[in-house]
Amino acid sequence: MEKAKRIPYGVSDFVAVVEQNQYYVDKTMYLPLLEEQPDSLFFIRPRRFGKSIFLSMLRAYYDLSQKDKFEKRFGGLWIGSHPTPARGKYQVLFFDFSRASAGSGTLEDNFNRYCCTVLDGFMRTYADFYSADLREAFFKSDSSADKLSKIDVEAKQNGYLLYLIIDEYDNFTNVVLNEQGNEVYHALTHASGFYRDHFKLYKGMFDRIFMMGVSPVALDDLTSGFNIGWNISTDHQFNMMLGFSEEDVREMLAYYKTAGELPADTDIEAMIEDMKPWYDNYCFAKESLNRDPKMFNCDMVLYYLRHYINLGRAPEQMIDPNTRTDYNKMKKLIRLDKLDGNRKGVLRKITDEGQIVTSLFTTFPAAEITKPEIFTSLLFYYGMLTITATRGDRLVLGIPNNNVRKQYYEFALDEYQTDRHINLEYLRDFYDAMAFDGQWREALSFIAQSYKENSSVRGAIEGERNLQGFFTAYLSISSYYLLAPELELNHGFCDLFLMPDLRHYEVAHSYIIELKYLSSKDSEAKANLQWQESITQIHRYAAAPRVRHLIQDTELHRIVMQFRGHELVRMEEIPAEN
Repeated sequence: MEKAKRIPYGVSDFVAVVEQNQYYVDKTMYLPLLEEQPDSLFFIRPRRFGKSIFLSMLRAYYDLSQKDKFEKRFGGLWIGSHPTPARGKYQVLFFDFSRASAGSGTLEDNFNRYCCTVLDGFMRTYADFYSADLREAFFKSDSSADKLSKIDVEAKQNGYLLYLIIDEYDNFTNVVLNEQGNEVYHALTHASGFYRDHFKLYKGMFDRIFMMGVSPVALDDLTSGFNIGWNISTDHQFNMMLGFSEEDVREMLAYYKTAGELPADTDIEAMIEDMKPWYDNYCFAKESLNRDPKMFNCDMVLYYLRHYINLGRAPEQMIDPNTRTDYNKMKKLIRLDKLDGNRKGVLRKITDEGQIVTSLFTTFPAAEITKPEIFTSLLFYYGMLTITATRGDRLVLGIPNNNVRKQYYEFALDEYQTDRHINLEYLRDFYDAMAFDGQWREALSFIAQSYKENSSVRGAIEGERNLQGFFTAYLSISSYYLLAPELELNHGFCDLFLMPDLRHYEVAHSYIIELKYLSSKDSEAKANLQWQESITQIHRYAAAPRVRHLIQDTELHRIVMQFRGHELVRMEEIPAEN
């Protein structure tokens, strides 16, 4: 029996995947569609969506130096039976600008050195196409711009077809923006900045260009110097080009079950249902809302599958720890450390309501990413929001899944922790008691006291929404529950529903929590009336048919907490109705 294919987690080299018996989700059917597009293309997707391996596949397909290996690499794929006339026709120049900032020199020196190294490799690969005199002058030059010009001259004279592929086109500038600020970034991408000048050289030199990145910020700043690119990021034809569809995931799981890597009694549909709330639900084109399935984050799926094969069960932590690096990068890029009031309001609205109605900007300069109306588009490109519906001529952008929702909670938590640091290990001890022993009072009292003492909360607008956001942020660190703020139950919306994560933990207790707010001026009569209304509400929520399904055999606790200003004045468990 043939050995099972390895899981290509973290692998971005297409050739290594297909030649070293690794599993590949076929995306080659998009090659003819791409050839029908304009010659210079931009494509934006969040991190860990398969951008690098797709571009690596593109390179292997079009590179004339690799055309003799077409059958070996592509024979079993869709394009193997549907090759286009353009296959193996190009000299391919492939840059990965995530590597262009390394080195001890200046930004320009590091960038130039990296480009020279790549260009030297290009010339060695296609040496037979260029004259001896050009090669000699080419290798003597220490200027990447000069090397590009020399290639350009002879390629045009001899009619050579050139294809430029750039992975992480914006990584170099994003690093600069993060670490050295907007002034240095502006100098690179405007007027006679060397990065901008480098992109100018591409115009008119290459027959085809394909660039990928994680945001359109650098694209906008570079376009007046390089103004021939066509952005296909939100084109419905390419909505499913990266990431995995549910069918892709199902086929993959079936393969590993058949290969004996998964237990014989593995329930594939149950695995998919386990993954969907965490990794699925991405849509990148308005026209795809009702025609395409939603997309999974592919690296997350591979992370889950690798754990399942190794352990015979799902990972306890559904979020890949390696995404912490991505989170930190994104946190800097969307300027979470320098949030103004308006953008904080946007984040709070998204965190509280799970969505926002907005217009989607396809490009915008770095100088505008702090504008609230631009901010939501930036969150979309980073995968923090996805298209869920339309409202008139605008889009409803929503949080795609639990993985991303956790990141929003962490944004809020970071803000609260910066003002008053709380030892989160204490809370985790309390959450153990909540989940396994039904002892909830210590945890909720601790959060309530922290709410009272947190000056950033006291300085904000008082109210139930503010209170709910604080509790949500601190409850979110518990692994035992999937938080569902404002869950609709029996034609109402409960404040907090702690749904037990029974797929991963033997949780014995679940919770519905109602948070009630009074101002310091409200009377005792109003307080008593509010309390009685809360009891009626929480009984109605608990009686909703879906609650029994969500909590299964756990014991449900109905908790009402009443605050006056920032002070907890009453907290009780409401007994179930007879």
